[in-house]
Amino acid sequence: EVQLVESGGGLVQAGGSLRLSCAASGFTFDDYAIGWFRQAPGKEREGVSSIRRSDGKPYYADSVKGRFTISSDNVKNTVYLQMNNLQPEDTAVYYCAADRWATAQAMGRGIPYDYWGQGTQVTVSS
Repeated sequence: EVQLVESGGGLVQAGGSLRLSCAASGFTFDDYAIGWFRQAPGKEREGVSSIRRSDGKPYYADSVKGRFTISSDNVKNTVYLQMNNLQPEDTAVYYCAADRWATAQAMGRGIPYDYWGQGTQVTVSS
């Protein structure tokens, strides 16, 4: 059974940092793209960043480039999202997702992911 468990969300002031973790189990970690999505109240879900070990480089949405960094620990089967210089517009529920066939760059084309975690709340105060 595929499981994705997010952690690391919380409340932070603008300009602060958080690191989200996504612990994956039930599938071969190296064979999947792992992505972070977010959804703010009243807004559509947005692809934030994704990584796949076989790809050349990770994907970042324009809104987070230069501030967020995605990384993976293939021993722990965990993907991290380091978020720096957080702004109030980053406030959202952040979801980890996995897909067997997507490339990392496919997130930019809105490719849907098959498996989802339960989400973790990130709130940035001004």
